[in-house]
Amino acid sequence: MEMGRIARGWQMTKMSLRVIRKDKELLLFPILSGIFTIALLASFVAGIFFTFGFDFEEGANAWIMWGLMVVFYFASFFITFFFNAAVIGCATMRLEGGNPTFSDGLRIAAQNAGRIFLWALVAATVGLIIRAIQQRVGFLGKMILGAIGVAWTIVTYFVVPVLIYEKVGPWQAVKRSASILKKTWGEALVGNLGLGAVFVLLGLLGIVVIVIGALIGSLTALIVALVAVIVYWVILGIVYSAAESVLVAALYRYATTGKVTEDMQEVPYGNPWTK
Repeated sequence: MEMGRIARGWQMTKMSLRVIRKDKELLLFPILSGIFTIALLASFVAGIFFTFGFDFEEGANAWIMWGLMVVFYFASFFITFFFNAAVIGCATMRLEGGNPTFSDGLRIAAQNAGRIFLWALVAATVGLIIRAIQQRVGFLGKMILGAIGVAWTIVTYFVVPVLIYEKVGPWQAVKRSASILKKTWGEALVGNLGLGAVFVLLGLLGIVVIVIGALIGSLTALIVALVAVIVYWVILGIVYSAAESVLVAALYRYATTGKVTEDMQEVPYGNPWTK
């Protein structure tokens, strides 16, 4: 891999963290995504429990169960893509020198809700087909289909920003995403590895806290440590989710404009949390 790709990838990793630092309201989008998904799941479970119960082994009830699962699967995809679009929209505004707000993100996502809806339908259908086939094949088949699933995830990496900014349909967006990935695969690889490494290292700090709580020898101390670490890991997950979407925006912007740094300022090498 060229050193230029490595440098650009790491630079965009740091830039993604910097955008999160400047626009902390972006963290609200993955939080809302999680809340809506949990609420959706709870409503489905409650609806099934209070209407049909959980006896879905055979007959019409089994078809109802599978139908509800498909609806939930699709709806959860739509929620995820909708709020990803909000983060990507705000991040792009920031990278271009603007000052995005929470309402800007919702506006951008809402303006593209139709395309996001269609893409959620396609992505959910592909996912369901792969899962259904995996349940009917042996170990080797599961491995092959798992690899196909990973390849699909990689190929569709840029679909959401393409939908937002190029206003195309789902399949055209997949083709365009694959084309962009060919141009930026090195930067995308380094950027994602760098971002993952940062958060893995931060996550390991939680294990240190648990160990310290255990060494104190008090059950109360251990419980407090566990609760604190769980909250810490949840916060890290929220920040990582937002930063990952910002990275997608930065990579897409680089692929379409050739710009690596923020328009409002050059991004120096060094601590990504500082200006």
